[in-house]
Amino acid sequence: MPARFMNPIAILQHECNQGPGYLLSHLRSQGLDCEVFHAPRGQALPRWISDYSGLVVLGSNHSVNDDLPWIEAELGLLRQAVALDVPVLGHCFGAQLLARALGARVHRHAWPHIGWSRLWATPAGRERLGGQAQVTMFNWHHDSFEIPSGAQRILFGSHCLNKGFAHGRHLGLQSHLEVTEDSVRAWCAESREEIRQALAQGHGRTVQSEEELLRELPARTAELHRLARSVYGHWLRGLRQPLANHLHGGW
Repeated sequence: MPARFMNPIAILQHECNQGPGYLLSHLRSQGLDCEVFHAPRGQALPRWISDYSGLVVLGSNHSVNDDLPWIEAELGLLRQAVALDVPVLGHCFGAQLLARALGARVHRHAWPHIGWSRLWATPAGRERLGGQAQVTMFNWHHDSFEIPSGAQRILFGSHCLNKGFAHGRHLGLQSHLEVTEDSVRAWCAESREEIRQALAQGHGRTVQSEEELLRELPARTAELHRLARSVYGHWLRGLRQPLANHLHGGW
């Protein structure tokens, strides 16, 4: 179905410096419409996720286990998406929330993971990753998810085993493909104290300094976006088609 006849994609954003970035540019290049929602600022979420062809959930400085009304509201929307098979794409916090929506546990990881690092694709993940067995991705998280029942691990790393999973048309990545040069610089500037504390606590193996995070940034983000085009392209092929006579059912 031509993109102009597709329902829009809903994007849930939580932090100013963690926007849709490259993802938004890619979606627009494909002629796809998007609507961005900011639930932490009090904006109402969509009532019916079936009015959208897909749902994207971005990162957050919060844990999905925080007792906040907007997190519960987003979790309910993801559960609705899973029940109606509206494809979900989760980035970091979004992947953790998707894991919860699928019944898996999210917990504090043994150490924070901040920086650029090599990850390995499982056989189930290589098709989404352009056939690559190893990729370099941008990471920034303190929590980790378990692989939901019925899902497949698609990415793993030396500092965190569960870096990505696929469950049907749903995809959760405990990394960031959407970042741009500008967003990485802004994130680093905002989080200097977080980085300093993590390094002071002895996490130098899993947390990079700001200098290292910004080293060769144009080349690193260009390579990341080449990978993103493959991952996003695969997810977009599964977008939910609109129904001519749609009923919302019991939701």
